[in-house]
Amino acid sequence: MISFLQKSYPAILLTMLLAVASVIMTYPAQARGPFVFDSMDGGSLSLDDWRGQPVLVVNTASRCAYTRQYDELQALYDRYRDRGLVVLAVPSNDFRQELATNDEVAEFCAINFGLDLPMATITPVKGAAAHPFYKWLAGSEGFTPRWNFNKVLIAPDGTVAGTFGSPVKPMSGQITSRIEAFLAKG
Repeated sequence: MISFLQKSYPAILLTMLLAVASVIMTYPAQARGPFVFDSMDGGSLSLDDWRGQPVLVVNTASRCAYTRQYDELQALYDRYRDRGLVVLAVPSNDFRQELATNDEVAEFCAINFGLDLPMATITPVKGAAAHPFYKWLAGSEGFTPRWNFNKVLIAPDGTVAGTFGSPVKPMSGQITSRIEAFLAKG
């Protein structure tokens, strides 16, 4: 009896691990849960608070050629916010194009773009110091921002519905068609 268990133990363990893995693979990775950003206005911004809503998360910078996309981010938010869209700006200095302080970023965005969308404090988005959301994104989706104004669309169920590089404008059909599809279902 003992020799049977010793010989079959690795096979039993492997079978159990494969069963667990198949259950895990059945469920898509979700961006909901413990991902909390410090808010530019004080307090916190939790992706979990927006469960059931599409969320566009964008790493931003004030001194970038793409900074003019703030206008489209605000326009996108204005167009769809009453239907449930959240646009979260995440300023980052990972590409050395952000202002020095959160106060400077907030003032710059208010004066130049009239932003009233949710905005995190200056946050790392890549490397060892990256925010947990961006670490999760790199690990589960293989996506790390390569520059400022990369966009991540989170579906209402918490899965990643799309990732978009800097050149893709917030009001592009690539993004708005997906948002509208989610909002039509809701």
